[in-house]
Amino acid sequence: MRRFVRRICPVPSEADDIAQEALLTAWSRLRGLRDGASFKSWLMSIAWNTVRTASRSAVRRRQRDNSWQSEQDEASDPQHERHIALQQALAELSEEQRAAVALCLGGGWSHPEAAQILSMPLGTLKSHISRGRARLEAVLGASHD
Repeated sequence: MRRFVRRICPVPSEADDIAQEALLTAWSRLRGLRDGASFKSWLMSIAWNTVRTASRSAVRRRQRDNSWQSEQDEASDPQHERHIALQQALAELSEEQRAAVALCLGGGWSHPEAAQILSMPLGTLKSHISRGRARLEAVLGASHD
């Protein structure tokens, strides 16, 4: 769950706090877990909703942080540069696309599991993944072939 939150969180420095908040929320709602429900999917749904709530209040902070980051000297490490480019490309995706890409392409979740976590129809999830992948390829200049 922490890895998922770190991938989709609009402010990476707050990802651990958001993951911890999601765990506290899950702990307080544990009695509401339905019998037969997947604990992992239930927990990831809580994480997704916690990230969405946090991101609504972080728009101005994200803009300020992006401005600050662009003013900093670029690191000479190519791996670091690729990481920054990927983070900036992910930030250009819609919230739903970013979450779908992070779960399925970055986290190895199946499409049905991700659709359940994000509370969206399977076709919609696949569409978000396809569009997100295409946008990332366009921004990063890569191809998935």
